[in-house]
Amino acid sequence: MLAKLRSSVFPPMSGPVLVDGLGVPRYWAAVWMSFLPADLAPSTLGKKLSQIEAFYQHADEALGIGRLDDALAELDVDTICTALEAYFLTIRNRPVTPATEERWQAALQFVAETARRLTRGSLTREHHDALNVRLMQIELVNAHLHVGRRRRPERIRSLPSEIVETLYEMLDPESLINPFPGVVSRWRAYTIFMLLLHQGLRRGELLNFPVDVIKSGLDRNRQQVRYWMTVRYNEYEDNDPRYSKPSIKNAQSIRQIPVSKSTALLVQEYATNYRGKPDHSFLINSQKQSPLSTEGITKLFQKINASLPTQLRKILIDHIGNDSISPHDLRHTCAVVRLNQLLSSGIEMTNALEQMRVFFGWSRDSDMPLRYARAVFEDRLASVWNSKFDDRVEVLRSLPARLR
Repeated sequence: MLAKLRSSVFPPMSGPVLVDGLGVPRYWAAVWMSFLPADLAPSTLGKKLSQIEAFYQHADEALGIGRLDDALAELDVDTICTALEAYFLTIRNRPVTPATEERWQAALQFVAETARRLTRGSLTREHHDALNVRLMQIELVNAHLHVGRRRRPERIRSLPSEIVETLYEMLDPESLINPFPGVVSRWRAYTIFMLLLHQGLRRGELLNFPVDVIKSGLDRNRQQVRYWMTVRYNEYEDNDPRYSKPSIKNAQSIRQIPVSKSTALLVQEYATNYRGKPDHSFLINSQKQSPLSTEGITKLFQKINASLPTQLRKILIDHIGNDSISPHDLRHTCAVVRLNQLLSSGIEMTNALEQMRVFFGWSRDSDMPLRYARAVFEDRLASVWNSKFDDRVEVLRSLPARLR
């Protein structure tokens, strides 16, 4: 219940507080309150505390008084998820209003924020990683639960393999089915496609690249040359002549990312032999010898989409809900492939997601890595289902021995 605490010994502890049926303050609710802005309106604070108290009361009935605080302290994922899902079912079976969704989101955010603070307080790297894995489990299991209906389903627009294979073949500068007429336009389109797909770049990041974006150096540990690029604004240009100036999304987007030798050689080939000699330093050059614009990228993809066979358009509709490809679809595709590769190489999920944040320029608070994790899990589930589950022998082998 919501109560008022008065302390003459320690005045900062005075104010509203949640207590259980025995009058004992709810520990993690008090910790959560300590991180709220000091100027938060009393009415807003009271509303948030009431929403969290509703979750606590339900957990008291389902688990026992005080058990939710114990589970949070231990990061007992099974108990926390059980409490959350039981609470979801309870409020979902009542008349659904905007307030219903608010109560659910308040409970979920309270649990997630509390768990994050616990991970930040870890003493060792191993403990930190273990706690992060548990937090990710909580978010993955419960993030899909929504009381109200969404306006449209959330979908990761990664391209199916048939589409990517066709794009590789179509956009090869020497391909007979390449839709671009001249050798310069073909190399421009191929370079753009490969950088967007293999480096997972945003459109604005690509269009800001200087001609010398690829750097190289000797890796002394491996005794081999490594290549990299830095995503940032072009330091050689004070005035961008383009009407729609491409931008870098945020501070996290400024980053250094590795580049394969083949991609580095591709960019060098384009810059040396097909870019021309314009009076600007931007890597991607237009036919008019000016920096390529966002509108130019749009027109380039319109030409690519117009050349896609009808059967592939149907695959696109089934897979991503659209019959055309955008530059950002290639970034989505790169993210799914990169995460799959990291996990397949044996890297733990927590470390893989942190590497993804750095590579793709996501902030620490962004939920994009978790969205891609779900996409990867769904893809792996589909593969297992198609190749294994339909075989009844495999089903029997997968059952515990005591059930046979």
